[in-house]
Amino acid sequence: MNATAVATATEQLPVVVVGAGPAGLAAAAHLVDRGLEPLVLEAGAQAGAAVREWSHVRLFSTWGEVTDPAAEKLLAPTGWVKPDAGTYPTGGDWAADYLQPLAEVLGDKVRVGARVTGVSRVGRDRIVDADRETQPFTVHVAYADGREERILARAVIDASGTWAVPSPAGGDGLPALGERAAADRISYRVPDLNDPTTRARYAGKRTAVIGSGASAFTALASLADLAKSEDGDGTHATWILRRGISGSTFGGGTADQLPARGALGLAAKAAVDEGHADAVTGFRTDAVVRDGERLVLVAEDGRRLAPVDELIVLTGFRPDLSFLDELRLGLDERLQAPVELAPLIDPNQHSCGTVYPHGVKELSHPEEGVYLVGMKSYGRAPTFLALTGYEQVRSVVAAIAGDRESAERVELVLPETGVCGGAGLFDQPEADAASDDGGCCAAPATLQIGVGAPPRSGGC
Repeated sequence: MNATAVATATEQLPVVVVGAGPAGLAAAAHLVDRGLEPLVLEAGAQAGAAVREWSHVRLFSTWGEVTDPAAEKLLAPTGWVKPDAGTYPTGGDWAADYLQPLAEVLGDKVRVGARVTGVSRVGRDRIVDADRETQPFTVHVAYADGREERILARAVIDASGTWAVPSPAGGDGLPALGERAAADRISYRVPDLNDPTTRARYAGKRTAVIGSGASAFTALASLADLAKSEDGDGTHATWILRRGISGSTFGGGTADQLPARGALGLAAKAAVDEGHADAVTGFRTDAVVRDGERLVLVAEDGRRLAPVDELIVLTGFRPDLSFLDELRLGLDERLQAPVELAPLIDPNQHSCGTVYPHGVKELSHPEEGVYLVGMKSYGRAPTFLALTGYEQVRSVVAAIAGDRESAERVELVLPETGVCGGAGLFDQPEADAASDDGGCCAAPATLQIGVGAPPRSGGC
């Protein structure tokens, strides 16, 4: 078969989408809209499996910001009615009222219990150059019932996210000494304190929370609410920050153009100011030591914290790249994000929390025809929005369909966070100050940590 014939045969193959979450299902909807055949492979038992695991958490984006236009178009003939665009869904709402109906309308184009274990080119491992670009992709799948299959694809869109690989407590990116042994006292998720079993686990206990993002804010606010409830007497949190306190520690507050996102930070600040949580700064965990039934955290500098009953680690997530090992990916060495995208999202450098809208240009790899989209495209970087993922898949699908003009057109404006400066591993105070060329925010404010505590300025 000559190259032209091979290319034609390849174009008749489906586009495999890994993951039936928000970005993956949106990609499938855009493929259908373009007259292309998607095949969505979801490792979980249901569409939106990862979202369902945080079903109790309310999004800081409204319904108007978490549905995709192509998906809405596909759903419309079924009688689906979009929820009130100004209200905020929980993860459970998002899965039940949008993701599941979308998966159902896609029908047999979505397979659940289908874990992708490898992706390569037919007959070509990653070192072989000869005729590489003319070969279709081969996607190896392991099904929940034990079956295995190899599926040929014209392109692969990996929207599998990062939920399955939470980052550890260790300040060096590796598990702290003793972290694995203390697994029975450690959670890497925001607890659902409406669940009686989970509530009993934290009520009346001392809990350490490691992290500085929206998940940590949510956990601190939830524990503070528990402390104020009838069964919460004795509940207290120790908030562990690897960096210092600065004006951006609690997010953008009222300056955030997503009000609910800003409110999360204010709720965390209230938890501290009202005495339901203490903040420990510049603490990079080196070890988790058993003290009877309790845990003692030890920092790299030798500091030891008072014993706690539970530990919640909310230090972010990272991508599972193992099944893509035979592909030639162009990934930033630090963030594990596409090299063209990384400078836009680097938390060490990025200003104001807004990512320039991007698409196929920033998401392409040396291996033509494979794309990482959604949260996975961010690698280890935080602050991903559903709107970003929907713009990504619109652009990528347009490129696969051969519509470069549409693929390269920007069709998205993202809201500002009201926060200047990157997250920063060490957060030097000057990094948060307004720049000399008229930065977007004011200089960092002095914050009071804990009731009656002396004020502390930003810094390590």
